[in-house]
Amino acid sequence: MSFPDYEVSHVLERNREHLAGYCANSWQVRTLHALRKCRTAALGGHIDRCNNPSCHKLHLSYNSCRNRHCPKCQGHKKEEWIQAREADLLKVSYFHVVFTLPCELNLLCLYEPKLVYNLLFKTAWSIIGDFGANPKFLGAKMGMIAILHTWGQNLSLHPHLHCIVPGGGITKSGKWKPAKNKGKYLFPVKAMSKVFRARFVAGLRKELNKSKPPSFYETLFKNQWVVYCKRPFFGPSQVIEYLGRYTHKIAISNHRIKSLESGNVRFMVKDYRHGGKKSVLKLSDAEFIRRFSLHILPKGFTRIRHYGILSSYYKRTIIPELQEELGKPKLPETTPLLHRKCPACKKGNLVTIATFTARGPPLYWQEQIKKQLNRPI
Repeated sequence: MSFPDYEVSHVLERNREHLAGYCANSWQVRTLHALRKCRTAALGGHIDRCNNPSCHKLHLSYNSCRNRHCPKCQGHKKEEWIQAREADLLKVSYFHVVFTLPCELNLLCLYEPKLVYNLLFKTAWSIIGDFGANPKFLGAKMGMIAILHTWGQNLSLHPHLHCIVPGGGITKSGKWKPAKNKGKYLFPVKAMSKVFRARFVAGLRKELNKSKPPSFYETLFKNQWVVYCKRPFFGPSQVIEYLGRYTHKIAISNHRIKSLESGNVRFMVKDYRHGGKKSVLKLSDAEFIRRFSLHILPKGFTRIRHYGILSSYYKRTIIPELQEELGKPKLPETTPLLHRKCPACKKGNLVTIATFTARGPPLYWQEQIKKQLNRPI
């Protein structure tokens, strides 16, 4: 993949003295400064040498921020996570379910993000778990992987939960029971939507106690809430492709940014209400940073969670047994991870032989790399 011409870090760098004025709290400011410094001399760096005897080339690298909101730090984390999930797949149908919060809750999301997002996870799993346990719909213990997204294409606040749900569950006797119509149908979305709204609002009343007036809760019942259940994936490979697209995604990728001119950011957006029609949106630097900071999650908040038979406890026991009973799906051959591989020979591994601070690489190593490249670094 080619390197983008424009990056989120470029916007942050040229506004570094004003970032605190665009954020709601100090944690957001710290995160933006980390993204701004990512893979620059400000974070220091290291010298690596390839351990392939026929290569032994030196490589200078600046340290990454490793922040989960950074557009440049998600690649290898995503691939490692996906390959770990491949080992848990069953030869059954999988569904994509989306739980979306209404815009009336956006202000509360800004002031109490941890409370609202934790309640969203809890409510979503209670619905999947209880509908699955109901003999009318399935009568079995289910599983779910839930991934929180808080953004829309224009970087506005749009909290929603992407869930991957196997089409079936474990009965009390320990046997696999597929969803209705041989795994082609999960649960009625209209019923799920009504229960979602009722349970979430009830949870809010309990968490907020009497800090909100009755009129606030009444507004939440004026409109229908949205639970969307897509048709089953076409196979395990599509589940993996979906995981790769959604798990380590951030509010905006660098490749969507088209220009940074005159204190403005122009970036590509898709209008999903009109068939994914693409257009270019222009925002001022201040507004772009303000919107981006809306999607910085609270410190330590877990945005990918596993439930039921897909939780870490059951994966060690039930999943291997189910894979023997149902079979393991055949997946395309996995591409080996290239993280810490030598970019020159593609065979050797990189071994760190020196580190340096923000003052820059030692003169000795600069000279060694200069000789290797036969040009100034």
